[in-house]
Amino acid sequence: MKMKKTAAVQVAGTQSPATLKDISIFTEIKLLVKGIVLVMNVMPVFVGFMLALYFSETALADKLPVFILTLTGSTLIIAGALILNNWYEVDLDEKMDRTKRRPTVTGSLSMKSVLWMGIGASVAGMIIMLFTTPEAALYSFIGWFFYVVLYTFWSKRRYTLNTVIGSISGAVTPLIGWAAISSAYHVIPIMIALILFIWQIPHTFAIAMRRYDDYKAAGVPMLPVAYGFDMTKRQMFIYIAALLPLPFFMVALGIWFVIIATLLNLGFLFASITGFFTKDDTKWANMMFRSSLIYLTVLFIGMLIVTVI
Repeated sequence: MKMKKTAAVQVAGTQSPATLKDISIFTEIKLLVKGIVLVMNVMPVFVGFMLALYFSETALADKLPVFILTLTGSTLIIAGALILNNWYEVDLDEKMDRTKRRPTVTGSLSMKSVLWMGIGASVAGMIIMLFTTPEAALYSFIGWFFYVVLYTFWSKRRYTLNTVIGSISGAVTPLIGWAAISSAYHVIPIMIALILFIWQIPHTFAIAMRRYDDYKAAGVPMLPVAYGFDMTKRQMFIYIAALLPLPFFMVALGIWFVIIATLLNLGFLFASITGFFTKDDTKWANMMFRSSLIYLTVLFIGMLIVTVI
């Protein structure tokens, strides 16, 4: 009878304290690892791995243990880097509306706990990656080092080039996945890394524009804060234009992929041009942010589709 009563209460919309606590912990962890940021960084690892299987004519079933190790290890390393970023930037997060709910700011998790979570996840991830290949482990460390040390600890509070430095950490992710199967000294993973590196810069500039007040309040020298929106729009156009030739180096994925990627690049470039004529910079920045996510998602889906047709 007691079990039936509990179930009835939950169906009626009232949750037990334990359930609420579980939801709260899940939410805090999601905020700590920045949810969508973690997913968007693990996705290229997965794509790189699958493409390496395709080009090496290897079945996923034959590499399933390596697949599990690669995704688990890279996820832990990326999560650890993001947690350490939250730990170090708590004073900035306190000043920014979009980050005030993070557990480091609210105090729901102690700073000591967050620090050890970041270190633990990073170390555990690196150990796991050592069971894949030395090259994959090396790329994993490079990505972690650029994000945690060179971006978070050193450049973010000092230079507008922090965006470029941080982009290197995201660019190595497809190399991690590919190198877990074979050497990433191959035109496809190198081009994907270049696309990711270049893509991240206008993507981050769009975020900085839409969150201009937050970055200004925190004193972070993002390009829109330091040099204004006009300069930022010009830089975004230049970086997006730099994406145009890259698909033509990826003919190994098929002519249809080259066409689709080129159309995506032209659409992304056209969207950036509209910024020179807009009267609402924030609305345009929001559009560019969404466009950048759609661009990358469609591009990666296209890469995966060519491996199964």
